[in-house]
Amino acid sequence: MNTVEQFEYVIGICRSLFEKKLNDYGASWRIMRPASITDQIFIKAKRIRSLETKGYSKVDEGIRSEFIAIVNYGIIGLIQLELGFSDTVTTTPTEAITLYDKWMTVTKELMYAKNHDYDEAWRTMRISSYTDLILTKLYRTKEIENHEGKTLASEGIDANYMDMVNYALFALIKLEYES
Repeated sequence: MNTVEQFEYVIGICRSLFEKKLNDYGASWRIMRPASITDQIFIKAKRIRSLETKGYSKVDEGIRSEFIAIVNYGIIGLIQLELGFSDTVTTTPTEAITLYDKWMTVTKELMYAKNHDYDEAWRTMRISSYTDLILTKLYRTKEIENHEGKTLASEGIDANYMDMVNYALFALIKLEYES
């Protein structure tokens, strides 16, 4: 399989879980402010790093599910940046899926462009490096949020969310195809 096929496969896994949770909970995430989404991704990334460091888990969920959560919360973050948070949940499942697909397309197109320029360097990286890069992007995002989204020379929150999603997708590909 090539990169596009592998990406589409792991995206399908993430999207399927997103749809199932959408069925269970509706678009309850619409009430979350972007900073809360950043913190939710942070919790997932910290758990991955903890499991990588300790080598075992006391809860019967591995890092794979956490990387899937990072992908889905990253896309939710992009949706929330576009729409703003809401005090009520009025987004229908169909609207939520359309927005998910829109932002996933934008995110994967960014990856394809970067992948061309970096010549698939991600394939030689360790999964723990993706974890560290996601955590770095989270700390950067928190700083940007503390500055009310204003930057002097850096990319915005949206670019950081897209990078986190793509790093998590790289990890999922490595877990799926190289384990």
